[in-house]
Amino acid sequence: MQHIGCSRRKSRYKFRKNVRERGKISVTRFFQPFAAGENVLLSVEPAVHSGLYHARFVGKRGVIGQKVGRLYEVAIKDQNKMKTLLVHPVHLKKM
Repeated sequence: MQHIGCSRRKSRYKFRKNVRERGKISVTRFFQPFAAGENVLLSVEPAVHSGLYHARFVGKRGVIGQKVGRLYEVAIKDQNKMKTLLVHPVHLKKM
């Protein structure tokens, strides 16, 4: 069977900004540092496409691992399985 679509399919409302949040992205949020073992929330910044994760992980809580280039390894629990995502800091919020 042929695969139709891509990873951003059916994600119009998940990857959309609120009207009051539109405009320039925050530079402080773009360069925010994280320490290993810190708890974070996966929240999308739709203006930045690099380091973006799959739409099914929006709103999940994770733990920071190590830094890989400009990205961070984030360990999340998907059902009963631990998964590791490479995420840009602009898509993370401290908890």
